[in-house]
Amino acid sequence: LGRWVLRTACRQLALWENDTSMAHLTLAVNVSARQFRSAGFVDDLLAIIHESGAVRSRLKLELTETVLIEDLEEAAARITELSRLGIRVALDDFGTGYSSLAYLKLLPLSQLKIDQSFVQDVLSDPAAAAIARSIVGLGESLEVEVIAEGVETESQLKYLAGIGCRLYQGYLFGRPAEVAALERLVGQLQQPAP
Repeated sequence: LGRWVLRTACRQLALWENDTSMAHLTLAVNVSARQFRSAGFVDDLLAIIHESGAVRSRLKLELTETVLIEDLEEAAARITELSRLGIRVALDDFGTGYSSLAYLKLLPLSQLKIDQSFVQDVLSDPAAAAIARSIVGLGESLEVEVIAEGVETESQLKYLAGIGCRLYQGYLFGRPAEVAALERLVGQLQQPAP
C-alpha cells in the first residue's frame, strides 16, 4: 500500500509540473515507520520518482517520531540521504512521541508539524499554548519550517500567527478533497481580486 501511495503521489506531482497553476505545489506523503525502515526504501523511492517524472524537491515525506525510536542512527542516515537527494522530510505530530529533543540536532529536517492536540487547545490551555510557542521558537532557532496541524478557527489562526507560526493546515482552510477539487481551488485562489 505504501508503494502505491508514493507512486500515485509522484505521478500526480509529475502531472502538476506541466500545469503552471499547480507546478509550485509540494505534495506531502505520510510514510509509516515500517515502510521507512524497510531495506531498499530510498532506492524504491528514487525508482518511483524516476519512473513518474516527479520533481524531487516537490515531494515531502512526513514521518512520526516512532520512526526514530528503534534506531536513531539509521533513521538519521536515511533522512540525511533523502535530504541530500533533494527530498524534504517533515516530522509529523511533533511533541506527542517519546523521543528526546536531542535527535533534532542530528536530523536535517525541513519541517516540524505541531500536533493538532496542542493546536486545538492553544486558546484554553496555557500548557498547550506554551508547547506551541516553544515548538515555533525551536523551529526558528533550528531554521526549520513549522506548520500547525488541525487549525479550525480564525482565533486559533490569529494566535498561531501571533507567535510566529506561518504555515497551517486544517479544516479552516479546507477539508480533504479529490484532486480535481483541489485543482479548482488553487485555480480560484490564483485569480486576481476584482
